[in-house]
Amino acid sequence: MPPVKNEDLHGNVPDSEDVVLLIIDMISDFEFKDSDKLFEFVPEVAKRIADLKRSARKAGVPVLYINDNFGKWQSDLSKLVEHCLQEPVRGRPVVEILLPEEDDYFVLKPKHSGFFSTTLEVLLTYLKAKTLVLTGVAGNICILFTASDAYMRDYNLVVPPDCVASNTRELNNQALESLETILGAHLIASTELDWERLKQEFSEATEK
Repeated sequence: MPPVKNEDLHGNVPDSEDVVLLIIDMISDFEFKDSDKLFEFVPEVAKRIADLKRSARKAGVPVLYINDNFGKWQSDLSKLVEHCLQEPVRGRPVVEILLPEEDDYFVLKPKHSGFFSTTLEVLLTYLKAKTLVLTGVAGNICILFTASDAYMRDYNLVVPPDCVASNTRELNNQALESLETILGAHLIASTELDWERLKQEFSEATEK
């Protein structure tokens, strides 16, 4: 008899869930070009994402960190975190409050979309995810590109406007409008997001 197929992807977290939380490009030193403009909005957004993550974990919702590799394929989560915490970089306080935990997932991306040349689609398929809650930076670039690829894969999209930032408020508002009107994303403030209700609503919508 062949060995039993491994049904546990990670071992410590839910391995099958309709809804997942994506935290995009928040593990960063924020020392790249024009990052000073973006960083004006990042600390407050990071606090809201941290609160949202805590509520997601209590609801049994998997948390996925989607992060740039900064052009270095040797990078991994531990190296990124170590760099941000041990060197005098702008992003240190953000990383401190959004530290990935042992049972979070992590996907390294080479380009703007979390789906491009990454394992994200394989992971989401394994989790049987149907709804993605997108948070992070930048709203008009990596959030928008990731949402677009997710839309083409028929995922339900939810975006808390208070958990997304771009270089300017105008650019962020334009991105949010595109997410809602073009990609059909549901804009729900993080303080109003009810994970259990979200699971139920989208599960019922999918069955119809």
